[in-house]
Amino acid sequence: MLVSDSLDATFSALADPTRRAILARLARSEASVGELAEPFTISLPAVSRHLKVLETAHLISREKDGQWRRCRLAADPLHEASDWIETYRRFWEGQFDRLTEYLEKTGHSHDQSSDD
Repeated sequence: MLVSDSLDATFSALADPTRRAILARLARSEASVGELAEPFTISLPAVSRHLKVLETAHLISREKDGQWRRCRLAADPLHEASDWIETYRRFWEGQFDRLTEYLEKTGHSHDQSSDD
């Protein structure tokens, strides 16, 4: 999977609050599908569809443990997304630093209030 495809899948999966809640739960420890479904008012098949999206995005792994399917967080795609976001955070911080320098050089300050 290309990095851009991986990022697309990750951000698409993270766009849904139910899936984010599932990932937050799995960040604490692995869980069965039933355990993951407990806090939600949606059907078990709906939870399974959310899990499939997360699995397709490689954000979770599932394995059979007897009659139960255990889910586990897979953090690598989250690290890739974080690295991508970090690149743009550094860019914008640099832009803001240059703007601050410019304003200080020209005698304008972000602390000045208008004389209206």
